[in-house]
Amino acid sequence: MENLVEIKNNQVVVSSRQVAEKFGKQHKDVLENIRNILVAENSAAKFFQETTFENRGKQYPEYLMNRDGFTLLAMGFTGKDALQWKIKYIAAFNDMEQKLQSKLVMLPDFTNPAEAARAWAEQFDKRQAAEQQLEEAKPKVIFADAVATAKTSILIGDLAKLIKQNGFDIGQKRLFEWLRQNGYLIKRKGADYNSPTQKSMDMKLFEIKESSVVLPDESTKIKKTTKVTGKGQIYFINIFKKIAKG
Repeated sequence: MENLVEIKNNQVVVSSRQVAEKFGKQHKDVLENIRNILVAENSAAKFFQETTFENRGKQYPEYLMNRDGFTLLAMGFTGKDALQWKIKYIAAFNDMEQKLQSKLVMLPDFTNPAEAARAWAEQFDKRQAAEQQLEEAKPKVIFADAVATAKTSILIGDLAKLIKQNGFDIGQKRLFEWLRQNGYLIKRKGADYNSPTQKSMDMKLFEIKESSVVLPDESTKIKKTTKVTGKGQIYFINIFKKIAKG
């Protein structure tokens, strides 16, 4: 299997530079995506180390990310080869995590029985922590996969359903009100009522879909529909998960 991941500090990680290369992205764009994720939620445990990459005497930022970080980042990647690379990386993470767990449970060959017992107990605790981390990550991976394979954007009513599935009880009407009160949708009455604010558009949380509607008098009217982007879905779900936790 191609060497796609590595182990650093007892975590399986991949570099942002390698992800950019494999998915055919500009590294600066991948860095921007990572920083947007860090702004949206506390992801320090997912993008746990920022390093520098030296090139011709210059240093450039580069992130290392674990499985959770990679999942959040790659869910928005599209293109002909994107799915194949996602599958390859999932397989690489699985393979390396199995090797890491096997390494954690190996007993040292100590001649001192007391020392061997102490070392075994320490490694056992590490294994349990690793298994717990993987178990906690499963719902995130399932949700990330759903977003990655779904259409790029969804209606706000569908976003309300996703938020409810993730632990916060809210309906479409209440969500619209919350988005208006918190500056994500325009709240002044008029032609642009419930349209995304400039802040929301700059953050790429929404997009406007236009469609033509033929009226009874055979004239044509342009209908504009606000839809939530994949990035917006993750952003708002994380906000409401934090609100639910208090």
